[in-house]
Amino acid sequence: MAVSDLSIKERLEEAILAHPDEISALKSRIESEGKGVMKPLDLLNHLMSVNGKKNGVNVASSALVEVLSCSQEAVIVPPRLALAVRPRPGVWEYLSLNLKTRKVAELTVPEYLRLKENVVDESGNILEMDFEPFTTVTPPKTLSDSIGNGLEFLNRHIASTMFHDKEIAKCLLDFLRHHNYKGKSLMVKETIQSLESFQHVLKKAEDYLHTLNPETPYSNFESKFEEIGLERGWGNTAAYVQKTISHLLHLLEAPNASSLENFLGRIPFVFNVVILTPHGYFAQENVLGYPDTGGQVVYILDQVPAMESEIRLRLKLQGLDEIIPRILVVTRLLPDAVGTTCGERMEKVYGAEHSHIIRVPFRTEKGMLRKWISRFEVWPYMETFTEDVAEELVKELEAKPDLIIGNYSEGNLAASLLAKKFGATQCTIAHALEKTKYPNSDLYWKKFDDKYHFSSQFTADLFAMNHADFIITSTFQEIAGSKNTVGQYESHTAFTMPGLYRVVHGIDSFDPKFNIVSPGADMSIYFPYTEKEKRLTNFHPEIEELLYSPVENTEHLCVLKDRNKPILFTMARLDRVKNLTGLVEWYAKNARLRELVNLVVVGGDRRKESKDLEEQAEMKKMYDLIETYNLNGQFRWISSQMNRLRNGELYRYIADTRGAFVQPAFYEAFGLTVVESMTCGLPTFATCNGGPFEIIVHGKSGFHIDPNQGDKNADLLVNFFEKSKEDPSYWENISKGGLQRIIEKYTWKIYSQKVLTLSGIYGFWKYATKNDKVASAKKRYLEMLYELMLKKCAEKVPLAIDA
Repeated sequence: MAVSDLSIKERLEEAILAHPDEISALKSRIESEGKGVMKPLDLLNHLMSVNGKKNGVNVASSALVEVLSCSQEAVIVPPRLALAVRPRPGVWEYLSLNLKTRKVAELTVPEYLRLKENVVDESGNILEMDFEPFTTVTPPKTLSDSIGNGLEFLNRHIASTMFHDKEIAKCLLDFLRHHNYKGKSLMVKETIQSLESFQHVLKKAEDYLHTLNPETPYSNFESKFEEIGLERGWGNTAAYVQKTISHLLHLLEAPNASSLENFLGRIPFVFNVVILTPHGYFAQENVLGYPDTGGQVVYILDQVPAMESEIRLRLKLQGLDEIIPRILVVTRLLPDAVGTTCGERMEKVYGAEHSHIIRVPFRTEKGMLRKWISRFEVWPYMETFTEDVAEELVKELEAKPDLIIGNYSEGNLAASLLAKKFGATQCTIAHALEKTKYPNSDLYWKKFDDKYHFSSQFTADLFAMNHADFIITSTFQEIAGSKNTVGQYESHTAFTMPGLYRVVHGIDSFDPKFNIVSPGADMSIYFPYTEKEKRLTNFHPEIEELLYSPVENTEHLCVLKDRNKPILFTMARLDRVKNLTGLVEWYAKNARLRELVNLVVVGGDRRKESKDLEEQAEMKKMYDLIETYNLNGQFRWISSQMNRLRNGELYRYIADTRGAFVQPAFYEAFGLTVVESMTCGLPTFATCNGGPFEIIVHGKSGFHIDPNQGDKNADLLVNFFEKSKEDPSYWENISKGGLQRIIEKYTWKIYSQKVLTLSGIYGFWKYATKNDKVASAKKRYLEMLYELMLKKCAEKVPLAIDA
């Protein structure tokens, strides 16, 4: 909105006085609509059309239009129009306009939510939840560009508190004194009791280290350190130990954010990591493309080797390389998943030395559930599953986990329960929160609940995001959206599920627990098509069979008649949100695009009957498009491909044809396939809704597309391929731009370094605030939410029955 000394309310009042005819038109439209929830854009378009039909003052620049333009929701309860105004990401105001009296009033969040409840004829006394009183970091952040930079803010907060309050410094000493690995003390002996004596010991150690050769191994002066009260963990050489101690002395004497991060980033904090990902088919081969099985599996399988490597490197530098770190990926045991390893209890992770997948079954009193169930149906199994997982972890690790990472809704719920049990630091990774995928799924939750069980899922999400010590997102948009779209987490700021509960403050986009940590692609699998010596040419006969075989079967349908055309390529799960059928329709309707390129879609599994209702619907739509637009000859539909090595070479093979990759999803939380294609040097077109908007710099490293503007997207593709045909360097420049963007921002090494640094900082903050009254009250509040609401919602989800 434009800058003004007046409040939004005051400016709206002025606009109402200045444009009485437009207000009358708005009143007429609202009265014809009746009660309901509308997109303000619909009201805005109506207002502009009315204005366009008459002469006089132009309403287009009025405050009324500005307010409607930056509103995300309009609640209509005639004669009242209530607006959820979002002047910038993360900031909300609520206004009520009485179109009869033409009076404007500010609304509190509960007042606005009660109006929404009135739309579905449910209002009155329901549970009202408010997490705002449990904010432990003050003053809060307020600048939109600070969203997702929680580590930076928390570092400054802790350092500032330490500067004014020596109790935090004493807390740091206690933190180090109690730090151990399987009962063996690390860094500081229990005998050092006071902060003064600790600083004296550190200065003594620093003076001694200055007398040594910087490369002197720790073992040469270990006994000397033990005499003064210091244990192993400071470093592997005199130089590394001296630097660690220097950071700590600076922190204790003149606390600042840099010294805090440098010190806590060097201490041995993480040895055992547990990663929760219960739903879907989790395995390393033959599962990608199955229902509920896609980017999250790839993310974790790439994440684990990179994190293990970084932990081992840090332990070596800390002088603790004899300690063997463990990473356990915990998922569901699926005995009926024939042709996969999902029925095996344990499996070593490829590319890692000490990391394993461990599988625990879903069970009830009647025994183990053998078959796959949708991610929406897992809720009645989660508590027992988590208890069984806890027993497995104790046996397998013979120690408590230091860091527990949850993935998706039910994985984050399990992580919350386990973090509480073991006292571990908890990290939440949502990947995709369902609330923003299904418009008004909170307000009309009763219509969705039989199929999606959102009463359980949204409650679990609210519980986990408030229980977590820190939250990782791949992009800013996951947290707070963009100028015109609401972020996944931001949508949980305030909402109502009429008849169940209303949330007046669920999570704050500015919360310092939010950190943007973007993943990368496995560079051993995804590398540029130009690196000829690394190319996996042994896969080329299989790839040519997939693309060009004249045979039509359950693996590939339709044929490509002209092999000389570039290939327009996409690969994803076949569901509504991924919008593969949308891409096919854009292509089918554009004659010039069909002349220029072939289209190849990899998605869905036609080799077997799908159990997923959305996939079934998308398959039917795909068949209809093929027939309606006579696509055979220019289009190839390939069933999901599960060989990641071959998929990597497939991207490169498409690049050899001077083709392009398209990611047409209605929403994509991050976009691993976008990173994969760009890493392989394949020019990429991807949705503007979600992570790809941040990954791609439009026109330089790829192109943004709006999934709701198919004709425009098809024209953009035509323009790209025509330019590339006229000037091959145009294609090459976009290819190189995409690869450069990945190298600068999206690698797993950068990711792992950030995650382990976050674990240290937030782990210390968790320790420092464990006895805080506000933190203790929040724990009790969360316990009530779990026991009195979440468990009851989960109990209503029907148990699956094995065939």
